[in-house]
Amino acid sequence: MAASALSLTNAAFGQTRNKRIVFIAGPDSHGYGEHEHIAGCKLLADRLNALPNVTAEVVENKWPADDAILFSADAVVMYSDGIEKNVTDGHKDAFRKLIDSKVGLGIMHYALFPPKSQYKEFMQATGGFFQPNWSVNPIWKPTFEKIPVHPITNGVKPFSVRDEWYYHMRFSREKKNLTMLLSDLPPANTLIRSDGPYSNNTHVRKAVFGDKKPQHLAWAFKRDSGGRGFGFTGGHYHWNWAQNDYRTLVLNAIAWLAGIEIPSKGIPSKTPTYEELIGNLGPMPEKTNITAIKKLLEGFKD
Repeated sequence: MAASALSLTNAAFGQTRNKRIVFIAGPDSHGYGEHEHIAGCKLLADRLNALPNVTAEVVENKWPADDAILFSADAVVMYSDGIEKNVTDGHKDAFRKLIDSKVGLGIMHYALFPPKSQYKEFMQATGGFFQPNWSVNPIWKPTFEKIPVHPITNGVKPFSVRDEWYYHMRFSREKKNLTMLLSDLPPANTLIRSDGPYSNNTHVRKAVFGDKKPQHLAWAFKRDSGGRGFGFTGGHYHWNWAQNDYRTLVLNAIAWLAGIEIPSKGIPSKTPTYEELIGNLGPMPEKTNITAIKKLLEGFKD
């Protein structure tokens, strides 16, 4: 980004105090380039740290040893596996206190799948979560043609990205507190699997095939405490952070959680290169199709 463009961006923020953002990144899981929670958080934190008066840090592999780091933050973002591997598991009391505070709370991908005892907390934190035998987890490529007006969508153009986009999420009945940001009607091939806790069920078939209801894949939420929440069901594939609109929406959302003023063109961030994307990953398996990854990244270019 040119220096002149950056200086204009700096002036647009106009913050009088430093904003602090904490990422809680669970252990990496799945295959190479999938569920890369630590690398994904480090990349997003790097882009946020390039902004004036913003400090972003990443807590790796688990909930922080000292809860104070969270309560002194303006926003906390959780990106991890789910259920008993969720970073909130075993920390219900601290999570409850965060929800009751005005700290912004963001939850991404599998971390939207709560431990069984925390359904109520997740609903109150971000207004939605993944519920077994109701929600599903297909890999598909939605097209986001209609981008609603919201600070989180500033600078975000219509786009389409293949990911494991969860849908038919369980949402809060307090609709006035929810703003749906990314929505699309899933194609029939997302519901071809047999019925199962995460794959298919009668409820989702009725919603998609019968009622033809667009499914919501990212949303903003205003908590009763005054805090803000954000849910994002994508985030399975690490390479997708190189898609500019995908990345901008998430950066905008994290900034919004922290109360940062978002410029009309969105939070500025350079597109990560292939070298940067693999930089924080573990050893690359010998059979990794590097050509396919680079082709995907090339296809993301505007």
